Amino acid sequence: MAENKENNPDDSFFNPIRPEDVAENPHLLPYAHTRGGFQIKPEDKGKIKGRAVSSMYQQTDMQLDQIRKQMELLAQQARHIQDRVEISEYIYHAEMNFEPLIGKTYHLYERKNGKHTLSMVGPKEWGSNPPLQFIATVKLLADHTWDILEKSPDYQN
Repeated sequence: MAENKENNPDDSFFNPIRPEDVAENPHLLPYAHTRGGFQIKPEDKGKIKGRAVSSMYQQTDMQLDQIRKQMELLAQQARHIQDRVEISEYIYHAEMNFEPLIGKTYHLYERKNGKHTLSMVGPKEWGSNPPLQFIATVKLLADHTWDILEKSPDYQN
């Protein structure tokens, strides 16, 4: 005779899954253990670390390149300041037959005897055979320093 499942209190705990079909540790299975579950693949830790290291090198290379560009700019600025100091020393030791005015452009030359002279005459205004060697075109700034507008590539001090 079939038992009435509604009247038997032990049937409320009836498990329709057979015990032999249940895994002891389903979380360790390499495949989904339920109908709606997704497959769990173990990650290749070497691949993950390799991508992370590659990204780290790319980022640090980018930052080092930025620092390298900043250093080159600073070196260029330092060379420009050194040129200004050198030209300013030449100008303040040069022969001048006039008082330079702030904001005006002048030209620095070297004579054959090695002495320097500041002139209002530009290098192209001398004609084909200039009597002096052109060094630089400069402008007097308000703080009495000289800004180099053009420097002769041929001049070697």
